[in-house]
Amino acid sequence: MDGEHPQVDGSDLDALVARVPLGWSRQHIDGRAWGVTRVDRADGRASTIDGEELGGARRMSANVWRTRAGTLLRPCEMPAEQVLEVLRALDEPPA
Repeated sequence: MDGEHPQVDGSDLDALVARVPLGWSRQHIDGRAWGVTRVDRADGRASTIDGEELGGARRMSANVWRTRAGTLLRPCEMPAEQVLEVLRALDEPPA
């Protein structure tokens, strides 16, 4: 993959996306409050994730497509690594 879409193992990406609850939720990322929204479409084969730092300037937006070739990350107007940084920093969901 090119620099815009870095190589990410599909199962790792699926696990990161699964940490984001469906709908809107308040998350803590690096000690800061964020509003994060996840919407699944096409029977779960596509997800849109949008986030914004509450009271701050940081934003994150991406689409995730689950295809026969694997799971693909498509960030919206930002580097993929920025999206992955936010997803990796999400609090672990409660057990």
